[in-house]
Amino acid sequence: MSEFIRKPNATDDKYSRGVVGFITSSEMFPGAALLGITAAMRTGIGMVRYLGPQHVSDLVLQSRPEIVLQDGRAQAWVVGSGVPVDDEAQAARIRKVVSEKNLVVVDAGALQIVDFKNCAAKCVLTPHAGEATTLLNLLGHPQTLAETTANPVESALLIANATKQLTVLKGNRTVIAQGTKTYQFDPAPAVLATAGSGDVLAGIIGALLAGNAESILSGDAEMFDVVKAAINLQAQAAALAAKDSTVVALDIAEAVGKVVAAGE
Repeated sequence: MSEFIRKPNATDDKYSRGVVGFITSSEMFPGAALLGITAAMRTGIGMVRYLGPQHVSDLVLQSRPEIVLQDGRAQAWVVGSGVPVDDEAQAARIRKVVSEKNLVVVDAGALQIVDFKNCAAKCVLTPHAGEATTLLNLLGHPQTLAETTANPVESALLIANATKQLTVLKGNRTVIAQGTKTYQFDPAPAVLATAGSGDVLAGIIGALLAGNAESILSGDAEMFDVVKAAINLQAQAAALAAKDSTVVALDIAEAVGKVVAAGE
């Protein structure tokens, strides 16, 4: 995992350390942005951009004054967490990002907003079982939630091959699928079964993609391995957070920094 954590050096600036952009949250679900952004910042990323409703921007800025509330260059984007499918303003921003050759984490509502047949971006899809079932039906592979839950590896492979994108099917034993390659994790810490933990994971994945973007695009690093490292980082942060207290998602996001620091 540590090989994909971007450690700063004397020649770095905030851009070279990695910039990740977020198009997440809505008036209805404002918390997703703060969770994902906090997790991304705690990986040691150089800068975070946020694009979204003014109310959410104000909320996040109060807790994370480091964020930049304007569009601009980013090595990776996180889109969809806390975004309803019918949020046209956020949907337009998401469609723009995936229409370009970006690295993009596609979460939650964005799984239905993005047209994967006309997607120029290199994406990581992060559905839970319910979202995976909905997506599979939209992609022409009808199945029930019970079937998705019973066959997570096969379901992740179906999505990965139908969309031509790396897929992370979240669950107690999360599955990564890309092409014909799969990996199923050991059971995750039970404390990850809490609202917002998926938003935290999306932020961690986005940050590690941004920090390793040059290596991913050149072929020196496999996106599959970077995403695997991000999932392991979240699991370690959850386990660490649970040592001192009951756990909510923001605790996991904050614990990411402690795990990263301990590994240096």
